[in-house]
Amino acid sequence: MLSARFKRWLYQDGRPNIIARILNRGWATFHSLGILPNYFVTLEVPGRRSGRVISFPLVLTVIDQERYLVSMLGENASWVRNIRAAGGYARLRHGRTERVRLVEVPVSRCAPILKIYLRRAPGARPHIPVDMHAPLEQFEAIAAQFPVFRVEQAG
Repeated sequence: MLSARFKRWLYQDGRPNIIARILNRGWATFHSLGILPNYFVTLEVPGRRSGRVISFPLVLTVIDQERYLVSMLGENASWVRNIRAAGGYARLRHGRTERVRLVEVPVSRCAPILKIYLRRAPGARPHIPVDMHAPLEQFEAIAAQFPVFRVEQAG
């Protein structure tokens, strides 16, 4: 198991280093194939500068039949900036490809989603400064730092 310190090192300043980029490319491939559990997905979105489709391995959180994606690296994660530039439109892959629109969730509704996300995504735990067993109030205190998007089917 990778240590929390090593996982934080992979994403210094909220950006993946070369090793993290290589690992992410591999995980994005595995997630998109659909051989892992269905909450491991690959988000494909055009790059905001290049326009080239970029793939990001993410963990999908489902609450009351609503699907959510959380940025463990916060506001400045590349996929967050790319999704905002694309008007929320992207593709999700997990064995099949689905056109989606990601709608940003108001900060006031993010805390319970963040708490459930941390249970599902152990790789995110070193990046979010709250223990997954902490009371909801602690998640409310940091919710503004970690964007959450509701996944909707695109028309």
